[in-house]
Amino acid sequence: MASEPDERTDVDLLAAHVAGDAAAFGTLFARHRDRLWAVALRTCGDPETAADGLQDGLVAAFRRAGSFRGDAAVTTWLHRVVVNACLDRLRAQKVRRAEPLPEDVDGPRPLRPVAGDPVGPGVPTDPADHSLASERRRVVLSALGELSPEQRAAVVLVDMEGYSVAEAAQVLDCAEGTVKSRCSRARARLAVLLADVLDDAAPKAPEDAPGTVDGNPAAGPDVGSLTRRGPPAAGAGLAPQAPTVD
Repeated sequence: MASEPDERTDVDLLAAHVAGDAAAFGTLFARHRDRLWAVALRTCGDPETAADGLQDGLVAAFRRAGSFRGDAAVTTWLHRVVVNACLDRLRAQKVRRAEPLPEDVDGPRPLRPVAGDPVGPGVPTDPADHSLASERRRVVLSALGELSPEQRAAVVLVDMEGYSVAEAAQVLDCAEGTVKSRCSRARARLAVLLADVLDDAAPKAPEDAPGTVDGNPAAGPDVGSLTRRGPPAAGAGLAPQAPTVD
């Protein structure tokens, strides 16, 4: 028989872990692993580095759980620890990779899709449409790899994961103005890198249409979001159970 789902809140699970419950942290991780993995993967841009960063973050969270002050949601705290671990990995490497993500790492929960990259019910099955969508996804992910780690983390949280600027500031442990600045610079850079994608996806407007300049739309489509899939299965370099304390 399947076990009953754990109805304890995130705060309760973290407190139980601190109190010595051996299973509590594993339950907490299993509850949030998909989103933590998506953030780690998009921040690092490379599955191997992301898995290492996520593992580093989970070990740190496991050991530092007693320092959780409750001034933010547990999920925000977990994201902060994981993102910092990923940024530490990138800084240590001093190399920003721009490898495209494998097709099986985007998540089950659709966010705002890239223009021309339909998701969900009614997705065209035309191979040409699928190929075009895949190519656009590859280009966007490659462009993200051209950003600095700090800019990439900010734009991933705000434009791809849907966090507010205030929430992203909590995760990144910086001022809201810093998040806005990083996002602004990242978007400006992405606008240049993704000019062809934006031009292809933008709707064509007549020259005399309101809100256009010289026949061009006043603003291009949002290119920040992709579909999300889950983390690698247990045994693929990342185990869902809680790490062992030395």
